[in-house]
Amino acid sequence: MADVLLAVGTQKGLFLGRRGRGRGGRHWEFSGPHFPMQAVYSLAIDTRGGTPRLLAGADSSHWGPSVFRSDDLGASWHEPARPAVKFPEDTGVSLERVWQLHPAGPAAPGVVYAGTQPGALFRSEDGGETFGFVRSLWEHPQRPQWEAGFGGQAVHTVVTHPADADLVTVAVSTGGVYRSKDGGGHWSPSNTGVQATFLPEERRFPEFGQCVHKIAQDAVDPDRLYLQNHGGVYRSDDGGATWQDIGGGLPADFGFAVATHRHRGDVAYVFPLRADAYRMPPDHRCRVFRTEDAGATWAALSAGLPEEPCYGVVLRDAMSTDDGDPGGVYFGNRNGEVYASADQGDTWEQAAAHLPDVLCVRAAVV
Repeated sequence: MADVLLAVGTQKGLFLGRRGRGRGGRHWEFSGPHFPMQAVYSLAIDTRGGTPRLLAGADSSHWGPSVFRSDDLGASWHEPARPAVKFPEDTGVSLERVWQLHPAGPAAPGVVYAGTQPGALFRSEDGGETFGFVRSLWEHPQRPQWEAGFGGQAVHTVVTHPADADLVTVAVSTGGVYRSKDGGGHWSPSNTGVQATFLPEERRFPEFGQCVHKIAQDAVDPDRLYLQNHGGVYRSDDGGATWQDIGGGLPADFGFAVATHRHRGDVAYVFPLRADAYRMPPDHRCRVFRTEDAGATWAALSAGLPEEPCYGVVLRDAMSTDDGDPGGVYFGNRNGEVYASADQGDTWEQAAAHLPDVLCVRAAVV
């Protein structure tokens, strides 16, 4: 029976959990912290090759940010002698954080994208060992007008088309969604239908400047995307060209995370929060919401989750799904709790507790 590998990046290091598939598997067993006292904001489990490769974007307060890789499921780690992600000198800036590590689809073997703070995109063709600067996004004429979100000004989401390596979508906080149809040569804002709720009413739908929190891609239709905004949950059926609001059935439309089922189409998950000045779960209840009809309806999932008042916030990359059958769902919160479901979210168990703030979660069957 294959194991599930659960990677949990926290404010003070990386923790790796393993267990057998299904609810009859053994208890979760965690190792770590790897990279103690380093904030791990980005993770990837690249299963495209024969051996899974783990990538971790860790941030040392002393040495600065770096990208580590492991080809033995975390038993050992390699850090390049020279920074894997580095801004060219002529930009006049330096890397503050790697917010996203995204292995591209089957159409681009070996390609891994890194989204960073300051808001920029880097591309690797060797599985994440070295990265090149995507200058076209950095030099986009709208980039100087991107503002910084509460967490900083960053490219935090990368989505690639599994069958067309030239189609790349990124989300910027707070620049909005940008798409490239030529592999990153040119970029266009792609925010039609998405509100910027923090702007005056007459400016609610700008060409760019939305505070997008996360985007996830449908498993069956790669042109169907789900977007969690700073106020609003949206769906696109045309690869991000246009968006429609699907948050009407949720108790709140603010939140950070959105994830999709890895095999079933039209299935997505969010963790709603009350907006802005009160960023806690509605009614202080720990609930994941799932749609099985592309956002037409939503159902609350809470079996096995805490029944007492809940105040934990799930950040943008702290919810993930695995590639198993029937499909696992995982999330961690800023209280240091990690919850896992082996049955698509129907029931839950606590996988870990008392960790530092959970910043990101990734899972895969290995």
